[in-house]
Amino acid sequence: MTGGRLAILACGISSRMKRSVVSQIIDDKSLIDDADLKAKSMIGVGANHRPFLDYLLYNARYVGYTDVLIVIGQNDDSIRNYYGMQDIDNEFFGLKISYAVQKIPTGREKPLGTADAVCQGLESRKDWSGKHFTVCNSDNLYSERALSLMLRHQHDNAMIDYDMDALQFERSRIERFAITSKDGEGFLTNIIDKPSEAQIEAMKEKSGYVGVSMNIFDLQYDMVCPFLESVPMNPVRLEKELPEALAPMVKKHPRCLFAYPLSEHVPDLTVKSDILPVKKHLQTHFPNGVFL
Repeated sequence: MTGGRLAILACGISSRMKRSVVSQIIDDKSLIDDADLKAKSMIGVGANHRPFLDYLLYNARYVGYTDVLIVIGQNDDSIRNYYGMQDIDNEFFGLKISYAVQKIPTGREKPLGTADAVCQGLESRKDWSGKHFTVCNSDNLYSERALSLMLRHQHDNAMIDYDMDALQFERSRIERFAITSKDGEGFLTNIIDKPSEAQIEAMKEKSGYVGVSMNIFDLQYDMVCPFLESVPMNPVRLEKELPEALAPMVKKHPRCLFAYPLSEHVPDLTVKSDILPVKKHLQTHFPNGVFL
């Protein structure tokens, strides 16, 4: 298959979305029903109730991705019901969509985190061994520019390093993301998940720029797999997170991951109060819809 390989993480249980309250007047009750019943990426915020994920897939197809793996949760069929029920090669407007299910271990109510999700996804796509793949969230809308950088870079691995000041989020939300530390040439030296206020301020004082990871990376399958498999459980959150797998990778392989600075907002669909701002963004930036 020609074209880029894209793994999309859509396997969380959307607990924050489901338990969040509606802080605005949302006239369309179906949006609230979507938020309470479906994966976040399947909320119909787009024109004619198109799901949010359609817009990410549209941008991905535009820049040249063709082979899409969606890592889904074991208790949600909303994505399969929309994009196709086959495990592999569902045809969707020029994309080939396949699925991997992130299984929840016995005794847990939630899956084991993003590193585990990527690991389980790659286990299902051993045909990607020896190749690059891009991985990103399903509840963020990455721009054509960001996706194109990931598809066409010439480094061993790469990521988008978002300017914290350009992200239109409240500070408390940004503090739940990861911040980056780079060397003088832009290669990642460390990635700090859910940093403290003091760590953010120290980074800003050091470089004048706080780079934020929004969980979009392009990675070498064979390089990253051992670190995904060996990442320890976070002792506080009891999950295995992707930033905590990449930190030891860049320590063992210096200059293996280039961080592309990008100053733009990334629409995010995490809680119900995000629904109307995201809907407005899509109306503004996609006036003609998608897949037309």
